[in-house]
Amino acid sequence: MVTFAVSKVESTPFDGQKPGTSGLRKKVKVFAQPHYLHNFVQSTFNALSAEKVTGATLVVSGDGRYFSKDAIQIIIKMAAANGVRRVWVGQNGLLSTPAVSAVIRERTGHDGAKATGAFILTASHNPGGPNEDFGIKYNMENGGPAPESITDKIYENTKTIREYLIAENLPNVDITVPGVTSFSGPEGQFDVEVFDSASDYVALMKSIFDFQSIRKLLSSPKFSFCYDALHGVAGAYAKRIFVEELGAQESSLLNCTPKEDFGGGHPDPNLTYAKELVARMGLGKSNTGEEPPEFGAAADGDADRNMILGKRFFVTPSDSVAIIAANAVDAIPYFSGGLKGVARSMPTSAALDVVAKHLNLKFFEVPTGWKFFGNLMDAGMCSVCGEESFGTGSDHIREKDGIWAVLAWLSILAYKNKDNLNGEKLVTVEDIVRQHWATYGRHYYTRYDYENVDAGAAKELMAYLVKLQSSLSEVNDIVKGVRSDISKVVHADEFEYKDPVDGSVSKHQGIRYLFEDGSRLVFRLSGTGSEGATIRLYIEQYEKDSSKTGRDSQEALAPLVDVALKLSKMQEFTGRSAPTVIT
Repeated sequence: MVTFAVSKVESTPFDGQKPGTSGLRKKVKVFAQPHYLHNFVQSTFNALSAEKVTGATLVVSGDGRYFSKDAIQIIIKMAAANGVRRVWVGQNGLLSTPAVSAVIRERTGHDGAKATGAFILTASHNPGGPNEDFGIKYNMENGGPAPESITDKIYENTKTIREYLIAENLPNVDITVPGVTSFSGPEGQFDVEVFDSASDYVALMKSIFDFQSIRKLLSSPKFSFCYDALHGVAGAYAKRIFVEELGAQESSLLNCTPKEDFGGGHPDPNLTYAKELVARMGLGKSNTGEEPPEFGAAADGDADRNMILGKRFFVTPSDSVAIIAANAVDAIPYFSGGLKGVARSMPTSAALDVVAKHLNLKFFEVPTGWKFFGNLMDAGMCSVCGEESFGTGSDHIREKDGIWAVLAWLSILAYKNKDNLNGEKLVTVEDIVRQHWATYGRHYYTRYDYENVDAGAAKELMAYLVKLQSSLSEVNDIVKGVRSDISKVVHADEFEYKDPVDGSVSKHQGIRYLFEDGSRLVFRLSGTGSEGATIRLYIEQYEKDSSKTGRDSQEALAPLVDVALKLSKMQEFTGRSAPTVIT
């Protein structure tokens, strides 16, 4: 057994190591600087209580993006030096973010150990490669992201750090082969266990969904299926679940080999970046002439986000979570006893609110960030939740879960078609969505992202919008000056959330303009970019009249878009005449 020694290495703080909504994200060249990653990891260890470090079991893995392999070896050496008892690593360093949460909550090691936390190495939906993004975040013993009380401590520690601990002479561990490697150090034995990335997660999915009914759907000659992992970590699960467990054809899988640079693409599952899937589903600009599959889905880099598509039909994430909630009890065995409650992030459309009211469910509107849902779930108050940014999930773990969302949709399709698999025509994704609109009304909804905007200009724009809220009459004069046919603004605020579980208050969570007819404009600075600022503008209009729910979304929202851009002086502040991405 190799014996290691602990070194104390002098260091000095780096500016800007403040974790965003989900960890620290910067360019690879920033993380690759001497001491940079080390400082953040040590600051995290110092922010945790002693029992969560000394003698503890930590998971260290991620989406496999560039620099992950180097980072895993550094964190293993630092964990050993800080008195951690064992580190679990997914084979090849791969674990999706939802799988990490499942491993923390579900896995028992060969020696009976349970994980107390995890370092997840991902920048989620951001590009990867030597000149692109890397990220790191810490998840707690419940499987969810560290709360602000911990991330604030981490940040304070990064500003004062003077040294870090590392076992420099600990040899690199081979993370390509499952097995346990043991070392001996000042605190005793230290183990690194490399384990199969998919087994725990697949077992959890099989306990939630009726795989047999989904398998029947996928075997129907009338049903066709397509899944695009965008060369992210979802590829490590796709073949196991969709092909081996559910019987889909391997040709149904697109870009399911995980790559350090995501194949040079942008692993964000939306209509802009998932080009190949969008074309295959008949939503591209050019018509290939081939009949599109009945169902398509995509994942982001770390597989916690999802995009759901029908044949020539896009399902907005806001509608997706509402439809899952409306059908969960009938279609998904895990929810057969009923839903405890539902929740959405503030910028997400109010489609879920209408379902909650209709089904008499507890409902919560929270700031952006999955940790807020986690608190509700830990308290037994929420079963299904979602964000407009392609994140959907439930209380089976404490992260959003892209593959779970795909299985939820396949379950709903299987349920709706259970007596119809031999019929002339299957109930389609589009049928399900349009029936939902007929029952609950439609929330026309779009999001404009202005990426890599000058940070100072972005802050000025937000400050201007807050100041403008002090006079609703002035706001309504501007609105009427742009479009006389728009309803008037009846409320405007900066969203603030008091957590019903722990009483904590989160301020400055987005700027809202609420209209008399239920329409909304929301402006928010995103915390998920690695440089500059991203301004997100959310535009929503509710339509109860079922004869008017079939309009083109951008056409229906055009008047409100016009108002939003003029009200915010978007071009004046940012210099941008158009958004980077429209969702």
